[in-house]
Amino acid sequence: MQESVARCSRWREASRLQFLFPGSGQQQEFLCLPSCHSLSCRQPAESNGKWGVSAVLGACSEAGLVYPGIPEARGRVSDNDRRHVEKYHCLLEIPVTPESRVSHLLLCHWQGGSYGRKTVLRGNSDGTLVLFFSNLKQFQDQKKSQHDILEKTGHKLEFCLYTKWMKDYFEIQKSHDGFTIQLSTKNQRVSFEVLAAFNALSLNDNPSPWIYRELKRSLDKTNASPGEFAICFTELQQKFFDNRPRKLKDLILLIKHWHQQCQKKMKDLPLLSPYALELLTVYAWEQGCRKDNFDIAEGVRTILELIKCHEQLCVYWMVNYNLEDETIRNILLNQLQSARPVILDPTDPTNNVSGDKRCWQWLKKEAQTWLTSPNLDNELPAPCWNVLPAPLFTTPGHLLDKFIKEFLQPNKFFLEQIDSAIDIIRTFLKENCFQQSTAKIQIVQGGSIAKGTALKTGSDADLVVFHNSLKSYTSQKHERHKIVKEIHEQLEAFWREKKEELEVSFEPPTWKAPRVLSFSLKSKVLNESVSFDVLPAFNALGQLSSGSTPSPEVYAGLLDLYKSSDFPGGEFSTCFTVLQRNFIRSRPTKLKDLIRLVKHWYKECKRKLKPKGSLPPKYALELLTVYAWEQGSGAPDFDTAEGFRTVLELVTQYRQLCIFWKVNYNFEDETVRKFLLNQLQKTRPVILDPAEPTGDVGGGDRWCWHLLAKEAKEWSYSLCFKDGTGRPNITLESAGKSNLKEALSGNSPVTGLNQRTSPTVAT
Repeated sequence: MQESVARCSRWREASRLQFLFPGSGQQQEFLCLPSCHSLSCRQPAESNGKWGVSAVLGACSEAGLVYPGIPEARGRVSDNDRRHVEKYHCLLEIPVTPESRVSHLLLCHWQGGSYGRKTVLRGNSDGTLVLFFSNLKQFQDQKKSQHDILEKTGHKLEFCLYTKWMKDYFEIQKSHDGFTIQLSTKNQRVSFEVLAAFNALSLNDNPSPWIYRELKRSLDKTNASPGEFAICFTELQQKFFDNRPRKLKDLILLIKHWHQQCQKKMKDLPLLSPYALELLTVYAWEQGCRKDNFDIAEGVRTILELIKCHEQLCVYWMVNYNLEDETIRNILLNQLQSARPVILDPTDPTNNVSGDKRCWQWLKKEAQTWLTSPNLDNELPAPCWNVLPAPLFTTPGHLLDKFIKEFLQPNKFFLEQIDSAIDIIRTFLKENCFQQSTAKIQIVQGGSIAKGTALKTGSDADLVVFHNSLKSYTSQKHERHKIVKEIHEQLEAFWREKKEELEVSFEPPTWKAPRVLSFSLKSKVLNESVSFDVLPAFNALGQLSSGSTPSPEVYAGLLDLYKSSDFPGGEFSTCFTVLQRNFIRSRPTKLKDLIRLVKHWYKECKRKLKPKGSLPPKYALELLTVYAWEQGSGAPDFDTAEGFRTVLELVTQYRQLCIFWKVNYNFEDETVRKFLLNQLQKTRPVILDPAEPTGDVGGGDRWCWHLLAKEAKEWSYSLCFKDGTGRPNITLESAGKSNLKEALSGNSPVTGLNQRTSPTVAT
């Protein structure tokens, strides 16, 4: 303890170093980054890094790169340079005034590598110290001058900073590109590559499209390698990791440690950049979890599974650049079409950090070994996050059917799990829930599982309970919360009795008088939990024969209630669950797969757009997909890319959409006819629920269709609509078909309709 305090005291004293600047005869004081920190298990690398930063910046001072009064210096400190120093709080205590004369002003520095990203491994870690100099005014200057600047800095560092107390800690290794500092203590070693760079961000917090256009021009002009100027964006790289949860960074450390163990066996193979694995870990967490607290073993399994799929791996972000600018769009699309794996630097679209394929092939073997290790898997199949190796955006059109089959269609195991869970709840509702009453119930399965459009993950089991105490629409409105409460209480009691076999987790209700009971169920026969929504409802259809349509009286009562009260449209859609289910379930298998694809696209959009506004319901996209197929194809077999593009085109033209079907209601009954004509005059988009006419899931201005339309327009650049060579193969001319285009042009009138199963676009 005393030795530690003494050592800490010596570091505190050494934290203020005096440097004599050449030519001035005047002492200036240089402040090290740390005042002093007692070292914990997380701090050795950090402290070593601070020594390195202090030493290099001191060498810059000694080299005359930062100095307020060098006689032979050229030029004056500009207002812009001075703002840089103020912004980054340059650590040199040097007065910067308009009269100060400099040769190469060190504007600021930024720590890169794992040190800067705060993903430092104990024992042996890497870092990058990027020095931004004022005379590097563009990317080309960096390529031309960085060697001379770093040679001068390294030379001074070698001769000036080897004071007695540093000799045992510092080692300088020079290279053609500059030099590396290795700082070592008893338990920790940090390697810092020192680089000189053009400050591409200048005073901006976010990069402009102009800087990426300039980056592309400079790469072409200097014949530099893609990613060669990525160090100019070091600040952005650090910010990308800054607000990540602590546990995610722990997961990154675990993956990097695993990689280090693998490296010991990978003789004569090129090494994979740790940055690539860090980005892969962030991608896995963002796509599959997004929680601050999670099961680390699940995270590890997910990343190892992704490494196994490296031939498909395509990872990118559009947080600092996007598809709006043509130059950036061309860079990004070219990268996404290159050989896999692709892992793009989120700060530099030219920088694919995935490295050599041979390294990935070796890691794939190691990942397979670890995934079957008893240390990682106590039971099989072990849970992991559902993360695709490549986003839908990067999937070529001719591979969409394969994408759906591999990543979206539920497998046999999933369906068996769902069936087992539904059987448990059905049995409970019929035999246990209402034992103390004379209630009679009928259970109908709804939702995507019943329709045959469920995704591999994220699909709930919907059970509608027709309770004989609910004798009208109004009684459903006012009495269903009592039934929800009773089911909740009885299910809790049932769970207590079966606690060794069942695990039930209830979700808090959204409404004060709950209309649905939401919970997740796990049992000994279920490897994963299954989410349920149980909804009490009035059986408006009665005993409807298969294939028959409801009588107009069913809808007349609903429409009278709708007109005389403030009930929102679609309030009683659960009463018509059977009709909603049958409308989709009878469709061709390939259409249901297209619905899956559109739903997956919608989920990606919702994740991105949710903070910006409320998107239209998913059901609207399902109906829009059916409409596109009916109007544009109608065949059981069709080109999936054409169908997908058609749906996106319809989304972009949402202001023209007015869609309804006459399969369950029509214009023959006077009450229904008047109501329908009124509905069709509403603000577009109008998409009426084919099961009940009050449900307009288009919603007019209720939802933010414009956000979804903007995304759909951006997706026109997707690889989904290009062939295997990257050429566009789908246009509206080929995707829309003439009758769909005519409908969108508004040439199909409301009056005189004689279709039975086709929807109509009204003027």
